[in-house]
Amino acid sequence: MIVTIHPSQLSGTIQAAASKSSMQRACAAALLTKGETILFNPGNSNDDLAALDVIQKLGAVITRNSNGTLSIHSNGINTNGTEVNCGESGLGIRMFTPIAALSTQPITLNGTGSLLKRPMDFFDEILPQLSVKVGSDKGKLPLSIQGPLVPADIEVDGSMSSQFLTGLLMAYGATGAENVTITVKNLKSKPYIDLTLQVMQHFGWEVENEDFQKFHFQKKRNPIPNPIRYTVEGDWSGAAFLLVAGAIAGPITVKSLALDSTQADKAVLQALASCGCQLSINEDEIRIGPAALKAFQFDANDCPDLFPPLVALAACCTGTTVIQGVHRLTHKESNRALTLQEEFGKLGIVITLQDNLMLIKGGTGIRSAITHSRHDHRIAMACAVAGLRADGNVVIEEAEAINKSYPAFYEHIAGLGAGLTYQQTQNV
Repeated sequence: MIVTIHPSQLSGTIQAAASKSSMQRACAAALLTKGETILFNPGNSNDDLAALDVIQKLGAVITRNSNGTLSIHSNGINTNGTEVNCGESGLGIRMFTPIAALSTQPITLNGTGSLLKRPMDFFDEILPQLSVKVGSDKGKLPLSIQGPLVPADIEVDGSMSSQFLTGLLMAYGATGAENVTITVKNLKSKPYIDLTLQVMQHFGWEVENEDFQKFHFQKKRNPIPNPIRYTVEGDWSGAAFLLVAGAIAGPITVKSLALDSTQADKAVLQALASCGCQLSINEDEIRIGPAALKAFQFDANDCPDLFPPLVALAACCTGTTVIQGVHRLTHKESNRALTLQEEFGKLGIVITLQDNLMLIKGGTGIRSAITHSRHDHRIAMACAVAGLRADGNVVIEEAEAINKSYPAFYEHIAGLGAGLTYQQTQNV
């Protein structure tokens, strides 16, 4: 699909989409919890749908209720089949692999698209320490595993992604592990582990967290109600693009974002406050609009998914914006540092990469251009947001990449007044 964004002014109010970070963790917790879980505000992104498919293959029964909720019935891990596919979800493959390893049955875990190129050698090293047989294609998918996983005191490297740790924490919790500790060095994206622990606590698991360096399992699972009711949070990751759109082409109001959320991308508010836009933050809504925007500095080491929306913001800020955390961008749907440099280069924005820093020269004007998503949902959304302030139309090829995380994105910005046109393309 090709989407053309026309220079536009936005106004109005929008509800944030459901968080796939919250949704996928809730799906995993529901699978590991015997009885019924009712999910309110469930997501419908490709990653969310992949998570639902995985838990069904691992034994859960899912019912879509007339009021929009999902009921998930589980009796623990009971595989029906020998293969599960996590789509293109990095969290999915990293979280569900240790969970699937709780089964005694041999299981193959696979994915699609860029996930096939992402390194998974973490599991080759760690799972054998937990009595799990594992095989991979030289550290890449598919993964073949056979458990059952037996918790043990281990040390893991958290420098590449916190998602591996999320899966281990949930798997340990599900076994009723006691008197075992996971020690972590160089953990990145700590807020995402906060979210994992928050979901686990909601489902009755208690984990002692010592400064994100030691995670100790001591208590047995707390009593839980049946059914468990869990409301999926509004998505700060997707909303970051809406908020940036409001800052450069608003004003708009964004609702359904929890200010007490542990989602890492809530940090977008720091960048927005620093750039000088109009910003009013209330308990139930955020109002945001343009002003004389200035360059800012931001540390994205714990929230690397904010790079794309912040690059779109920086392009409209006078001066050179500096964002830390480039090293976290290599193993995403694309190498996002290079992709942002190249795609925004087409729009006339100069981006310089210096070791772990990205420097964006803003305020020079955004040019009309033909861009490409690189099959990366966040690149597509970043180009679309930048197109609102371009001197002409911005075309986005392979624009359907947004379906991975935010299928309604174009519909939502159109509802706020963005001019856009769609052109279906035929895959050859």
